[in-house]
Amino acid sequence: MSTENLSQSPDQQPRKPRVAVVFGGRSSEHGISMVTAGAVLRAIDRTKYDVLPIGITQSGRWVLTADEPERMAITERRTPNVEELAESSEGGVVLPVDPANREVVYTEPGSVPKALGEIDVVFPVLHGPYGEDGTLQGLLELSGVPYVGAGVLASAVGQDKEYMKRVFTSFGLKVGPYVVIRPREWERDESAARKKIIDLAGDHGWPLFVKPARAGSSIGITKVEDLSGLDEAIAEAQRHDPKILVEAALRGREIECGVLEFEDGPRASVPAEIPPPDAHAYYDFEAKYIDSTPGIVPAPLTPQETAEVQRLAVEAFEAASCEGLVRADFFLTEDGEFVINEINTMPGFTPISMYPQMWQASGISYPDLVDRLIEAALRRSTGLR
Repeated sequence: MSTENLSQSPDQQPRKPRVAVVFGGRSSEHGISMVTAGAVLRAIDRTKYDVLPIGITQSGRWVLTADEPERMAITERRTPNVEELAESSEGGVVLPVDPANREVVYTEPGSVPKALGEIDVVFPVLHGPYGEDGTLQGLLELSGVPYVGAGVLASAVGQDKEYMKRVFTSFGLKVGPYVVIRPREWERDESAARKKIIDLAGDHGWPLFVKPARAGSSIGITKVEDLSGLDEAIAEAQRHDPKILVEAALRGREIECGVLEFEDGPRASVPAEIPPPDAHAYYDFEAKYIDSTPGIVPAPLTPQETAEVQRLAVEAFEAASCEGLVRADFFLTEDGEFVINEINTMPGFTPISMYPQMWQASGISYPDLVDRLIEAALRRSTGLR
């Protein structure tokens, strides 16, 4: 769909495309999603697009919110909440389920449902489960509404670190040593499951990183220095996801690279380096979002290293069948090899986040980046493609 094809009567000017920015959600990354949404709402060109902000509460209710991005910021080390911006404590937003009808409806108990007009594209800035993992994308596919970013399969693969690594390995991309503990394994035999982790440490040494398998923003991750900290780390990861992933530490530099879909295919940004944060054991949630540990953009790499990580980032994008955007995270090991750690199909997207910074250094401003993503979504149809 192009912006030239929007419905109009003969005596009217073409209406502006309507963008629904959807944020919040049920995952532990609810607050970070709101911070991202605030930045996107500020950046969208209101002379070119109409905007409808839609929040999803932590209980899963879809609500109309105030279009006030200044209230979607971290203040006093605290992330915002959709409930604080909801226009009603009871009303809800209903997306269409008929592909022939893109009209959004607002309902409130005891009141006649109110039509809010059609939407042309959804910009989903949700992070984590119930939004970044293919669930929302599936709903939008059923509704026939175009959306920014990866489709159902790529979103699911990008959220589940186990299957992400399996896909990368099948395409010849190198990943680090890891084990997965599924909930049934843990329930059936905790000792055997714990032994898998201890054997990983025996083969590759401490520290290990214990993670929720399907979470992001470094939430629920623990760097475990020895056996004494293992049980507490497992419990913390399982608070966010019953399936956990345990990775051996890789010695090397953390390098990130952005991928953006252009009309002629995906291209990679200049890469960035994440230096070890002074006040943190690793690049954790607080280092990323609270203390805003700065990255180095562009990364101090040789031309050959830069070309190689850009090539691998695009390969990862293609391997997972991604669309729109991806941030690919690598380790450059001491022997000069790039090992892919993960991809994010909806990376942190504030102006100080690494993905926009890498594209800024590549010549694309934050507002232009947002515009390109919306235009790419409008060009793309829903359904099999």
